[in-house]
Amino acid sequence: MNTLILKTASKFLLPLLLMFSVFLLLRGHYLPGGGFVGGLVASIAFVLHAFAYDMQSSRRLLRVHPGFLIPAGLALAALSGIFPMVYSDLPFMTGVWYPESVPVIGSIGTALFFDIGVYLVVVGSVLTIIMTLSESA
Repeated sequence: MNTLILKTASKFLLPLLLMFSVFLLLRGHYLPGGGFVGGLVASIAFVLHAFAYDMQSSRRLLRVHPGFLIPAGLALAALSGIFPMVYSDLPFMTGVWYPESVPVIGSIGTALFFDIGVYLVVVGSVLTIIMTLSESA
């Protein structure tokens, strides 16, 4: 597509959608939302940018190959599950929380790092699929 309205809207919507996806990510380990929904919203932001411009400019905007995000997210999610076992002989995937609250984020714990891992896996998977399909078309 080559419309001025879509290009202008995507310039404003990309940062808003990315901020909203981070909001969903940070909200998710307390309430519904989290890494999966936040990752989908972030992926939609890049797909909207690709519709407005082209896939190459969206790939440059992302700065990292989306296929790299998948193993990085899986490793972070696995480490958040293993950490309680190593740290204090708790079962796998037990929530361990930092005792003090961080002003914007709230409580920091292994659930947050698991959600960040899921977020990275979802963004990497969706963008890899979309970019692969767009290249084959």
